[in-house]
Amino acid sequence: MKLTVLGARGSMAVSEKGRARFGGATSCYMVQAGDDCVFLDAGSGLLSAPVHFPKPPLILLSHLHLDHVLGLGMYARLLLEGEKTVICIPAENDETARAQLNGLFSPPYWPVALEDYRGDVEIRCAVTPMQAGSIRIESISGNHPSGCRVYKLSCGEKSLVYATDYEHDEASFDRLTEFAAGTDLLLYDGQYDEEEYLRSKGFGHSTPNMGIELMERCKAKHLLLVHHSPFALDAQLLLRQGLIDRSNVSFAQEGEVLSL
Repeated sequence: MKLTVLGARGSMAVSEKGRARFGGATSCYMVQAGDDCVFLDAGSGLLSAPVHFPKPPLILLSHLHLDHVLGLGMYARLLLEGEKTVICIPAENDETARAQLNGLFSPPYWPVALEDYRGDVEIRCAVTPMQAGSIRIESISGNHPSGCRVYKLSCGEKSLVYATDYEHDEASFDRLTEFAAGTDLLLYDGQYDEEEYLRSKGFGHSTPNMGIELMERCKAKHLLLVHHSPFALDAQLLLRQGLIDRSNVSFAQEGEVLSL
């Protein structure tokens, strides 16, 4: 598998000077295995994604908070007549999934429902385990206001775990440790430093130190910290990364590609 970081910023897209290295686009990660493609979330990073694929891509949403879906409305593939795109979201059933997503992308909030775009847009609930070609998808519940799914994508003997918008609590942390055991790549919410976290408990986000604790407990091979605060400058993120000083821990940078 290959992972491309299209957007790693959390909460809100930013473009101010001093944030170019890690990027300002919100959560979107493209996972490819041969001709199979899964997008993890559809933040503004989706706007820089390819539009043509050998097989229809799957857009897999962790939850429906706006920073994780705002790229959908302007994703050019959805305008290509005859091109199919599947969007899966955590929901009770397909009808609820369509109602929830079309509720965000419809008047008065958006001019046209996604299912009314020229492309063949299919919206359904994310029922796991499921397959996207050669990519197996599993999930568990995380810990975030209104809920959020943690996903594991596997192909052959390789796997990655995507735990964005996650806040530490013992019960879910134990479950996440078991779920992520031995994974090759762990994407973990590191939005806050320790001081910020103390001011923001209950907001549903975590810290790099908690990510390191999880990595050590589940024996993940590499930790990629994601969902950077919109207020964090490149210099601050570089400082945090330097203080960690581990070759297998890094902060996601928009545009980087990691191979598993």
